[in-house]
Amino acid sequence: MLSRRELPGNEDDTQSRYIEAAVHGLLIGCLYLPNGNPQPGPKFDYRLAWFEHFNAHAKKLLASGHPVVLAGDFNVVPIDDDIYNTRSWLKDALLQPESRAAYAELLAQGWTDAIRKKYPHERIYTFWDHLLLSPDLAPKLQDAGVDKWVRGEAHASDHAPTWITLRTARARKKAA
Repeated sequence: MLSRRELPGNEDDTQSRYIEAAVHGLLIGCLYLPNGNPQPGPKFDYRLAWFEHFNAHAKKLLASGHPVVLAGDFNVVPIDDDIYNTRSWLKDALLQPESRAAYAELLAQGWTDAIRKKYPHERIYTFWDHLLLSPDLAPKLQDAGVDKWVRGEAHASDHAPTWITLRTARARKKAA
């Protein structure tokens, strides 16, 4: 069931960048964070302001007590191991300290990056797509990955689909 089409406090934003729905007992927020290039400039300023609104909403989602997945294109490279060659990206908004700091602030609220949890020391190139889990969902993470093969298809995006598998109450009952 659709619950939101924009970030609260950001209703005047004309760009469609966030949608939220209740699905099978989970609240799923899907976002497309502004790219912010070129930077510095108005696009980068918009990016940082949008990130700030998003982080405020994410904090409220955690406080709600509902199990939440935040999924989508965060347009951020949190650490150098998330990208092949940082040299060619040094001026890009995705690697700027402000962008990385905003993402780190989000994680500091208590969110778990599912891919990074599953592969803590590996180079996993998500191409800026992340799946964040609320603290009550993080222990239910069974598997996570990136379907890199998709990028080799004709007319493919520069993104690769990320995915997770969560253990459900039904699965626990079957295992018992």
